[in-house]
Amino acid sequence: MSLTREQDAGVVIVTGAGRGIGAATARLAGARGFAVAVNYVRDERAAREIVDAIGRAGGRAHPIQGDVAEEAAVRRLFDEAARALGPVTALVNNAGISGRPGRLEDLTEGELARLLAVNVAGTILCAREAVRRMSQRRGGPGGVIVNVSSAAARLGGAGEWVHYAATKGAVETFTIGLAREVGGEGIRVNAVRPGLIETDIHAAAGDPDRPARLAPTVPMRRAGTAEEVAEAIVWLLSPAASYANGAILDVTGGR
Repeated sequence: MSLTREQDAGVVIVTGAGRGIGAATARLAGARGFAVAVNYVRDERAAREIVDAIGRAGGRAHPIQGDVAEEAAVRRLFDEAARALGPVTALVNNAGISGRPGRLEDLTEGELARLLAVNVAGTILCAREAVRRMSQRRGGPGGVIVNVSSAAARLGGAGEWVHYAATKGAVETFTIGLAREVGGEGIRVNAVRPGLIETDIHAAAGDPDRPARLAPTVPMRRAGTAEEVAEAIVWLLSPAASYANGAILDVTGGR
């Protein structure tokens, strides 16, 4: 089922939506009928560009600053989204950081703390606020949560990102558990597991050539795009995925 803007798909919060997979997801969700809360941490200009693009295409969107690692900011994110766009019925937990690539022995305590705060605690805090508002057990309308994991959770990230891989493994366990906890309350919870994707996360980690270098290790012989991952996320948000709950969907080119 393909939603159009004439069909009101509800209100979705996309965390970390100023760039990469988050930005592609926000744009596609807007095109498929969602009103989109575009969350960002620092780059207000990028977030407003996404909002403007959704608006030009006939959709509704609103930028909201907030660090998902901070409980007060998460509460503010949900409250402002509801004020600006209406009751929140969907959440895409996309915000995440990879940290500095390298072996585990070189990881600092500060780097580990920030990884856990954003990737694990941030995902859980945002999901908690979504459940509080969407659960039929609490008088809500129901809804959908999609968490963004990584193929690193399955591959392990040896020599580069075992610390990052561990946080995404936690996201997947959380996805399965929460799906079972709230599935009877009108909330579906799933995850998408992207593989090697062409985004600026590689350049931010100091390795801009990584997608091209690793492309031969992918059975499809190429890196994926943010838009390809967004299609999977928005499908899980849609009624077409009405019986998907606790699923972890690989978008990895077979890697």
